[in-house]
This record gives sequence, C-alpha cells and structure tokens, in this order.
Amino acid sequence: MSLLEAIQNEDDPKRARILEGAMKTFLAYGYERTTMDDIAKAAEMSRPALYLIFRNKSEIYLAIGSMLLGRSLEQASALLSRPGPLADRMMQAFEAAIFSMIEAIQQSPHGADILDMKNAFAAELMETWRGGLVDLVTGAIETEAGRTRVRLDDGLTARDLAMLACDAIEGAKARRASIDEKRRIARAAVMLIEKSLAR
Repeated sequence: MSLLEAIQNEDDPKRARILEGAMKTFLAYGYERTTMDDIAKAAEMSRPALYLIFRNKSEIYLAIGSMLLGRSLEQASALLSRPGPLADRMMQAFEAAIFSMIEAIQQSPHGADILDMKNAFAAELMETWRGGLVDLVTGAIETEAGRTRVRLDDGLTARDLAMLACDAIEGAKARRASIDEKRRIARAAVMLIEKSLAR
C-alpha cells in the first residue's frame, strides 16, 4: 500500500482529503515551504474550513505520521501472524513497517526534509511506534520459541532479541546507510535470532 493509499483509507473523508493534500504538498515542496494555504488548496477547501479541523501544519504532519505508522504496525502484525519461517515473516514485517515507507518518502524531491522533520518534533510518536514494533516482534519470537521448545533465559529474552533487530536497523538509519545496506543489516539480525531459536 502506498503512502497516499493509506491516507485515502481514512474513515473521515474530509480529514482524508486534507491529509492527502498535505502529503502531496509536503512531498512536492518540503515541510518548511508548505503553508496552510497550500494544504487548503490541495484539499480543495477554504483556509477557515481547514482551521476548523487542524490548528497548524505541525498537527497535520503528526496526524499523517500517526496514521502511516499505525498502518505500518497493522501490516507488520498481519505479516508476523502468517505461517512460515520466522525469518521470512520478520523480514516481510520490517519491509512493510520500515523499508517500503522510507523508500516511498525518499523518492520525492523533499523526502529527506520530511524525514528530518519527523525526527525534529515527532520523537514521542516515533518512540511509541518503535515500542509497538518491538512488541510485535517480541510476540512472534515468543511464539516461535514455544513452537521450537527453546527456552530463552539466562539474560536472553524474546524482547532482547526483538530490540537487537530493531536497534540494528536504527543504527543503520543513524549512519545514513543505503536502503540496501539497511536491509542487509536487518537480514543479519534476523538470521542471528533464527539461529538462537534453533538450538
């Protein structure tokens, strides 16, 4: 599902129109250069009507982020719940929750600007999302450990393994590694987890 398709699935059609228009303008002009007037025009409504729903563009940006990140967790949860090897399911979940979103944003002329804004004032949103992803991966690892009858103890818990994978991806993002390098690092972390569950 593309970024705009996720927004178009918003339950409230008026909010969906605003968020879709805002996303298009953020991607086209960057966060800083986008104005509430630009968003109103893109959403085909007046500025006063826009202000009845959102106070400012920061609030709109956070609404877009919250929706996209929430949808990414839903996709990750569905993928982790499928049958099949844990490593495959984890990579599919990381692809849906992280890599495909990063690629979609980076393809726009102002994608880097949008990603930087996310880091600048949406730290709490990102931390909540990351915690949700760690919880989902933890659950999948616990289920797999139960299936393979591997006891995770002695300081190595399912949550530790889930955080290891997420921290590895986060570290690759912090180093500004290419998307292919991020995927390679995620694959390596997933393989380590798989090996720890196969003893």
